[in-house]
Amino acid sequence: MSATPRASAAGRIARGVTRVPSDVAHALAFLTIVPLPGALLRRGSFAAAVAWFPLVGALVGALAGGLREAFDPLLGATAATVLAVAGLVVVTGGLHQDGLADSADGLGVRGDRERRLAVMRDSAIGVFGALALIGWALLLVSALAAIDATQALRALIAAGALARAAALIHGAATPPARPEGLGAGFTVSRPALGFGCITAAIASVAAAGPWRGLASIATALAVALLSTAWARRAVGGRTGDTLGATIALTELAVCLVLAGTWGG
Repeated sequence: MSATPRASAAGRIARGVTRVPSDVAHALAFLTIVPLPGALLRRGSFAAAVAWFPLVGALVGALAGGLREAFDPLLGATAATVLAVAGLVVVTGGLHQDGLADSADGLGVRGDRERRLAVMRDSAIGVFGALALIGWALLLVSALAAIDATQALRALIAAGALARAAALIHGAATPPARPEGLGAGFTVSRPALGFGCITAAIASVAAAGPWRGLASIATALAVALLSTAWARRAVGGRTGDTLGATIALTELAVCLVLAGTWGG
């Protein structure tokens, strides 16, 4: 005798709940350099893991903000902020900064879509990429050093969560620019997009407060839409580099907005 629709739905929910730890582990393994046991990863899937990207982003932001709080009394705001930003880059393996540099090189090159994609695929960093990384680091350190350690922690949590939600929006709104690579494999379902964006919004409001949280959400959405428009026009869609650049730029933009409201 076949199971009733109610029993079948309950079974699907139960299986989904039991896979949550593995899906979160997949997201953590993809977005960070944290080593995880293979047994934990085998039960999850990347398609389901993307919904947890904002949660992992909030944890990454909390780690970086914790470094700022820990070293601020010893080293002062500027040096502690440099360590926090370094920790942010190290724990993510420089993945998003690499995407930012490659996207900047593609933006700066003269030529058609194929020429830009070829430059972005090149592992060497060009002048535009180097300038983008320097500007990103200087602006982020300057913004976070101008506010106190607790505010910096709260800003980094909000920025980390919203930046990964921006990547989900970018991934959902753009087709892959190539038939292979990370961009082609990065598919975002509607449930994953909705869950990820809600998670990021809750984290942002909880960390930054109601109106600052809403301002942060609006900022992240603006960056996601701008990066999506650029990717569609310049290279025909998303790549791993445009996804990484979206995350790095959203983190920076949210921190700048929050630092401006607190510093003012």
